[in-house]
Amino acid sequence: MAALRKFNIPPGDYLVPCGGTPDAMKSPDFIEKMNKGPMMMATVMPNGIPPMGPIFAMWFAYCAVISVFGGYVAGRALGPGAPYLDVFRFAGTVAFAGYGLALWQNSIWYRRSWATTMRSNIDGLVYGMLTGGTFGWLWPK
Repeated sequence: MAALRKFNIPPGDYLVPCGGTPDAMKSPDFIEKMNKGPMMMATVMPNGIPPMGPIFAMWFAYCAVISVFGGYVAGRALGPGAPYLDVFRFAGTVAFAGYGLALWQNSIWYRRSWATTMRSNIDGLVYGMLTGGTFGWLWPK
């Protein structure tokens, strides 16, 4: 942290090395940098304690969006009075896909550890089950 602090890097996402344009990424200098390494992607966050209010608001909105899609799929597949487990299955599967499966691309493209992704998928499974259970419980009779 001390070594990086002196650079006063502004918050943002960074790619090293960064070619900038498709043509620059074909240059011998860029290819040499890629082969020499290290290659990395980094997110620099603002200093200080994160403001939890806006973070929780964004998380709530994200959960609402996932739930809307889960409810939409369940509503198109099932009618009022559908059995609890059918509603749970449809809404929960869509919610799990949104919470968990969407993270696989980080391991594929950005080489995030698959162990980290799978741990996040366990969280996604729990959230998917909670979403499916809530829809099953509140489904119109």
